Amino acid sequence: MCPLRPGDMCTLCVPGATGPQDCPTVAEVMRDPELRARLAELRADRLADLRRG
Repeated sequence: MCPLRPGDMCTLCVPGATGPQDCPTVAEVMRDPELRARLAELRADRLADLRRG
């Protein structure tokens, strides 16, 4: 699963990445407090949508 696109599979969209574990985009988001907070909001929204059905 892609940690940046809740609900989507990792599509190896960054050349050279073999998955989320070595994706430079994922690493950059996780280093930035504002981006990480926004990602938490997106994940919470996705979870709420799933619970509503």
